Amino acid sequence: MSQKRQPAAIDETLRQKGAITTLARDYAAGHAISRHYHDRDQLIYASRGVMTVGTPDGTWVVPTHRAVWVPAGIAHRIRMSGIVEMRTLYLASGVAKHMPKKCCVVNVSPLLRELIMAACRHGNLHGAVSSQRHIMQMIADELSGAETLALRLPHPSDPRAAKVAAVLLNRPDDPRTLAQICELGLGGRRTIERAFVEDVGMTFGKWRQQLRLIHAMQLLAAGAKVTHAALEAGYSTPSAFIAMFKRTLGTTPKAYFKASAG
Repeated sequence: MSQKRQPAAIDETLRQKGAITTLARDYAAGHAISRHYHDRDQLIYASRGVMTVGTPDGTWVVPTHRAVWVPAGIAHRIRMSGIVEMRTLYLASGVAKHMPKKCCVVNVSPLLRELIMAACRHGNLHGAVSSQRHIMQMIADELSGAETLALRLPHPSDPRAAKVAAVLLNRPDDPRTLAQICELGLGGRRTIERAFVEDVGMTFGKWRQQLRLIHAMQLLAAGAKVTHAALEAGYSTPSAFIAMFKRTLGTTPKAYFKASAG
């Protein structure tokens, strides 16, 4: 995506010349980083807390022990849910050549986590230094085999789908069906359903499911109880939310955030 289509400031704070440059910062709950972009690929890792990364094409929720991959030149903003310990790698072109050209959330294995922390302790990694070159190679290998996670909420560009999405983004717990929302004059139900599939590659029902899951995770990261987060996100019962959470992340919300705190 070109710079002209993304009116954002380039972050020029990273002037080091290492093949991998790092940044380690802790943020308070609710802190927001305004829209910007980098001239390097970026791996944004949450060693604690939950981050929400937004681009013109979608929103990615980044829970603890996950990371979001942001290719060079893509404008993005970041918002913190709860206290966040952010550890970021900025990779020169070609270091992680097998990674996609689009944003995605990846699972951070225990080995990759230790490699990220080791890189942050160095500050910069240079290929000319043997020990640092080995860390770089291992990071690239771990990233190439990392599991990607379905924690993305795409932003519709179709005007009809975008209007419906805007209604629910303002209130994820809106109980109305798509047909009822369409009665606001936003278009026919079947037309909207087709627009979602053609535009974002998922049904309206799946998109709404993603919206509710992301909203609930943000609430949990900020300290909300499971019941409160489930109802605020629009789930009919806490058990319905727990089942969805477990299908997506492989464990219950309580167990997940307990492990994250540990």
